Amino acid sequence: MALAPLATVNNLEARGLTVEPEELSIVGVYLGVASAAVREAAGTAISRATSTLTLEGVPGQWLTLPGAPIVSVDSVSIDGRPVTDWRLRSERLWRASGWTGLAPSEVEVTQTHGLLDVPEDIVDLVCRMAASALVAYRSEDGGTGLAVDKEVTSERLGDWAVTYGADGRITEMELPQHWRERLRARFGGGASLVTFR
Repeated sequence: MALAPLATVNNLEARGLTVEPEELSIVGVYLGVASAAVREAAGTAISRATSTLTLEGVPGQWLTLPGAPIVSVDSVSIDGRPVTDWRLRSERLWRASGWTGLAPSEVEVTQTHGLLDVPEDIVDLVCRMAASALVAYRSEDGGTGLAVDKEVTSERLGDWAVTYGADGRITEMELPQHWRERLRARFGGGASLVTFR
C-alpha cells in the first residue's frame, strides 16, 4: 500500500495557491511525487508507517534501526529464521548473542515507525515543490511547460543568435544537495526499505 502524500491540497491552499477543480488530479500526482522525493532523500517514510526493512547484521549486541521514532517492532528474522530473543531500546535492538555468526547475516525487521504529524517545514517543502510543478504545468497549454526549463544565457542582435542554458535540474521535484543532507541528518535513514504496509 502506498503512503499518503506528506502534504495535501488543503496545505497548498493554506499557502495561498488556488487549485482549480480540474487540477485536483494533477496536483495529487505532484504532491505524491514530491513526497516520494523527500522520503527518498530522508531515507525513511517520515510519516507513521509499518515497514519491513532488510539490514546487514552487525557484530555485537546492538542493531540500530532507521526511521526514528521507532514505535514498535513486530518481528525479526536473521537469514530468514525468526528470532524472539531481542529487546527494543532507544531506537536499537539488543540481542545477547549478537546479530552475526561466523559469516555476514541479513536481518529482516518489521517495525512501526515515523511521526503521527508531519513537521510543518516538511509539509511546506512538499507544497513548494508541488506548487512549482503546477506553475510550470499552467505556463503552457497542454502541460508542455513541464519540459526542462532552459534559460537564455546570451543573446546577440546582429545576425540574431541566442544561447540557452539550464540550471542542472530536470524537474521541480529534484531536491538541492543541502536539503538532501539536511533530511538525511534529521531522519537518519539508511536501510533498504523492502515494503510499506
